[in-house]
Amino acid sequence: MQTVLSSVTNTDWRQAFTANREKALTQIYALTYPKVLHYVIQHEGQPADAQDLLQEAIIVFYEKVMQEQFQLTAQITTYLMGICKNLWHQELEKKQRQKNLTTAESNPVIEPVPEKSEQPVLELIYFVDQLGQKCRGILTSFYYFGQSMATIAEQNSYRTIRSATVQKFKCLERLRKSLAGFSVHYFR
Repeated sequence: MQTVLSSVTNTDWRQAFTANREKALTQIYALTYPKVLHYVIQHEGQPADAQDLLQEAIIVFYEKVMQEQFQLTAQITTYLMGICKNLWHQELEKKQRQKNLTTAESNPVIEPVPEKSEQPVLELIYFVDQLGQKCRGILTSFYYFGQSMATIAEQNSYRTIRSATVQKFKCLERLRKSLAGFSVHYFR
């Protein structure tokens, strides 16, 4: 049984997708899924996570193949596994940050009152809170939770990713201006 993949070289992925995209994608998925599943299960994941990761990786691969300058220098399974590993690592980091935030909210730490010093100690979150709920949400979603601008745009009802990016930049500039008079030594 000859597959679409057995005859595909690095230079003609675009042609294989153009000729029979569904068959090529299905065979790539079938070839790579067992490896991704094994990796994800070994790293605290579920089969559904492996399916999602591989689908995202195949989309990335497909989009890159359709660009003229893309040149695959490894086997397709190696390339897709690399994408999946990076995506899974990012997902695990995001889950850990959310877990830490939830733990911090449910177990507030009562900090001792510091001794009086010449310079007051400030918390950065105070300045972020002063920006307003919209800016706080955008900045924490992007920098703390590592969400994509597409996700942030959707959550905040922006029509385009560009609009959300511009708003994030404006919020960042407002934060920079409010912090302009302080040195890093003022913050804990």
